[in-house]
Amino acid sequence: MPKYTEKIEKLNLPVVPVRGLVVFPSIPISFEINSKAHAALCEEAEKFGEQIFFVSQKDMAKEKVTAADLYTVGTVGKIKQLVHIPEGGVRIVVDGKARATVVEYDDNANPMHAELLVKSIEVHDNGGVRGEALVQGTHDALDNFIEYLPRFSPELSLTVKSLKSPGILADFVACNVLIRYEDKQKVLEEFEPLRRLELLSFIMESELLIMRTESEIHRRVREQIDQNQREYYLREQIKVIQNELGQGADLPLGDSGDEEIDEYFTRIMDAHLPEEVEEKLTKELKKLAKMPYASAESSVLRNYLDVCLEIPWCKLSRDRNDIEVAEKILERDHDGLEKVKERILEFIAVKQLNPELRHQIICLVGPPGTGKTSIGRSIATAMKRKYVRVSLGGIRDEADIRGHRKTYVGAMPGRIINAIVQAGVRNPLVLLDEIDKMTRDSHGDPSSAMLEVLDSEQNKTFRDHFVELPLDLSDCVFIATANSLDTIPRPLIDRMEIIELHSYSRNEKLSIAKHHLIPKQLKRHGLSGRILKIADSAVLEMIDHYTAEAGVRNLEREIGSLCRKGAKHLIESGAKTLSITASNISKYLGPRKIMPEAIADENEIGVVNGLAYTEVGGDLLKVEVAVMPGNGKLELTGSLGDVMKESAHAAITYIRSHHTELGIDADFYKTKDIHIHVPEGAVPKDGPSAGVTITTAMVSELSGTPVRRDVAMTGEITLRGRVLAIGGLKEKTMAAYRAGVKTVLIPAENERDLVNIDKTVRESLTFIPCKTASDVLMHALVRNEELPIADASAKTAECVKAKADIIANVPPKKTPARNRVSG
Repeated sequence: MPKYTEKIEKLNLPVVPVRGLVVFPSIPISFEINSKAHAALCEEAEKFGEQIFFVSQKDMAKEKVTAADLYTVGTVGKIKQLVHIPEGGVRIVVDGKARATVVEYDDNANPMHAELLVKSIEVHDNGGVRGEALVQGTHDALDNFIEYLPRFSPELSLTVKSLKSPGILADFVACNVLIRYEDKQKVLEEFEPLRRLELLSFIMESELLIMRTESEIHRRVREQIDQNQREYYLREQIKVIQNELGQGADLPLGDSGDEEIDEYFTRIMDAHLPEEVEEKLTKELKKLAKMPYASAESSVLRNYLDVCLEIPWCKLSRDRNDIEVAEKILERDHDGLEKVKERILEFIAVKQLNPELRHQIICLVGPPGTGKTSIGRSIATAMKRKYVRVSLGGIRDEADIRGHRKTYVGAMPGRIINAIVQAGVRNPLVLLDEIDKMTRDSHGDPSSAMLEVLDSEQNKTFRDHFVELPLDLSDCVFIATANSLDTIPRPLIDRMEIIELHSYSRNEKLSIAKHHLIPKQLKRHGLSGRILKIADSAVLEMIDHYTAEAGVRNLEREIGSLCRKGAKHLIESGAKTLSITASNISKYLGPRKIMPEAIADENEIGVVNGLAYTEVGGDLLKVEVAVMPGNGKLELTGSLGDVMKESAHAAITYIRSHHTELGIDADFYKTKDIHIHVPEGAVPKDGPSAGVTITTAMVSELSGTPVRRDVAMTGEITLRGRVLAIGGLKEKTMAAYRAGVKTVLIPAENERDLVNIDKTVRESLTFIPCKTASDVLMHALVRNEELPIADASAKTAECVKAKADIIANVPPKKTPARNRVSG
């Protein structure tokens, strides 16, 4: 073990703070002092040869310091030389004597003084073998260190080599080599010489690692810059040489000597592009060849050439023209959707006769969940075309369709060009999904940009703003989907062939569930048809009492829920199989969620079964009318829209003009208050098709005549009593069938639509076409069969008396009671 000699002395000395440096013992150091008080103190100490305690500040940026701002270890030293400087301070040369630890600072003294414990430790024989090893290790570390310090003088290196004392060597190297004053302070605070030398070696190794990393980063950056400068220099040399030889612009691109330019030229030639496209790209390539490599415009041209060369200008896929195969694929993938399948098979048939057939633009319109999007992929498979889907929902910028000019920062082509690039051929099937969800704002109207895309005469030369070249889209098959035509501009509708998809019937949903939804969900949940058996009755129960929709999305969710519940039951019970029927399905899905509207138990006065079309299909919509003595006030409730309110006013006008044959008082509009209510008041309702329903309900209430409970009706009424055609007949008749209606009164003009009604519904219901309101009233009101509507004076007198009894709160004798129908 090395032997040490330790000396300890107590002193009280004035304090001089130093910033950004550390004073070491035995190492003379020169620095400036700008504080007038400290400069005067140093001048007096130099004059009388007194000692001063020099200590470093913790924060070198702080001007006024206190004891808390100073380290607790510093150096006691004498000032060997003092020189006044022009700025007003002094420059001193300090000769450090010994390290000292502060016992206590005296802030009250002026200048600050400190109680010090001066301690010096000397190691005998320079630490022996251990000391010699540490000294040699420090020398080696310094040799590696000075490789990254180009200003390190050889004389300083020789001085270090000559030092053998571990303590002096550590102080000298720390003072002259270390960069950060915090690291120097760490070395100063170590009193034992050998440990001080170890600490110095550790700090130097850490600094060496940092400097090596910085040097490597600088080297890589410098190499990259040099490489770019070299390439730029060589390119400029080539251009100058070509210009000197008179070949500058006329040199063939394939032999330009620039590897990148020659590669682009080869790609253009190998692509066999249309003449206009090839000419344009060649022209842009010549521009690129003349530009500096690192210029901003050259980057724009490279991006432009890359995009244009990715477009399949001439690549086409071959269609499948086999009708039988296509029909099998369509039937395999989808149940129902007969109109869509028929239209595609017609296209394939005509394609056989005329292979040049183009301009197929179809728009599928229908409620959500009816298979509009999924049928697109099946059509592509049936026709053996590439399939690409373009989502248009929420698009509000015209540039999303037509792209941006390539001069803009971050410019890119529009979605149509991207779809063609994604498909890889020029004649894919493009599904334009949710075309009715496009919006417009200050950036433009994207639906206007779609006019060219979907115009069979214009899309032969579709121009994207980015590409700026005509692309033939006439070979594409465009299929658009929409939930409603209301938000699609009329010019855009005019460019598409509209095919309406109605809601699925009960039997169609059952078939879809059996052939598609149940197998899909069983496979997804790791089950099979032998393990989990779902009976048809269970599926019908889910359709009728657990879902209310036009499509089958919620039905698929309920089937998925049934699979999860069934899997849990199988695992918990250990059973091998599970059968689910209508009788036990509530055990897994809970009680019925939906109770369909049903017809009343008996005929009622002023209550009529109307039929409505909603987003989830048809619905039985009851209309109630109540008449009270008053002054002709008309009140409408049930969240009715403007059109429906107008139907009520039209009904009153019709009744007033036909009061005689209807058996109604001529002045009812003056002496009676009429309240028309449609239950489920929280649900908004509108449309003209409730006109005949409102008229029938008012006639029934005003005349006291009951309405047949098994009759439902729909139709718009005019002031003259004509019954006009309506829409959604398929969905409305399905609702009537579910509710137990036997007879449906429809406008005579809708008789042609009966062919589209579900076969089961058509066979179960009796349809009566009506041309006028008289026809409706004749079949809807309960009257004596021997009395026609125009000659019912006896019946009318009886009904009027019954109504008077009701108003007088006298129970009627033979009039059926009016039931309250809940919404």
